[in-house]
Amino acid sequence: MSHGQRQMVQGLLGQLVQQRDPRVREVIVTHNLPAQALAEPAGGWPFRLVEIFNEQPAGFAANHNRAFESAAGEFFCVLNPDIELTDPAIWQRLVEAASSPGVGCAYPRLANPDGSPQDHEREAVTPLALLRRHLLRRPQRHTDWVSGAFWLVPAGVWRQLGGLDEGFFMYCEDTDFCLRLQLAGLHLRRADTEARHVAARASRKPGLRMARHVRSLLRLWLRPPLWRFLAGPAKARQ
Repeated sequence: MSHGQRQMVQGLLGQLVQQRDPRVREVIVTHNLPAQALAEPAGGWPFRLVEIFNEQPAGFAANHNRAFESAAGEFFCVLNPDIELTDPAIWQRLVEAASSPGVGCAYPRLANPDGSPQDHEREAVTPLALLRRHLLRRPQRHTDWVSGAFWLVPAGVWRQLGGLDEGFFMYCEDTDFCLRLQLAGLHLRRADTEARHVAARASRKPGLRMARHVRSLLRLWLRPPLWRFLAGPAKARQ
């Protein structure tokens, strides 16, 4: 999904073209802001490229659900344009992990631009968990959800869960999806591979993004999946 990030999207597509991995059969790019069509490489695309041009900006969940409607593969990949594919075997390892029995979502380790580990694996987002993380600076105790910057989800799982909850315009839709996935008896699986997530976060800066983050947190806390998860799978882990 692109928010006027044409250069970044072209860079990611260039990486996919260079890899030419036969597992990557189609790429769907949603332009959430007015944009020109992407430039095709001299040798053509080694995969089917679909570009969706929104007349009005839509949320993260709605955009990915619409993209899934255009997808035809066995797996559906959620992939931010600010990802660097540093491992040439990344697709093989992700597919292997996502194909394991009971796995509902596979993902790579994510690194920051300096190579340090990114904190993309988190425990369930509750007011107490936020207090522990941001004020007390305590480490995450376990992985209940994973940032939606890079996922590989079996298409049947996405369909079974109804995709992302479009009531979340931005933020917490990945948390909600991971919790619902585990409530359905499936698991998250970190594959033995790594990618680099290069863009800085802006959700805690004042303004519209911060307001959307707060609204999403309130929606997460007021809906059943979080509390069902805490009373079930999370409780069983303790």
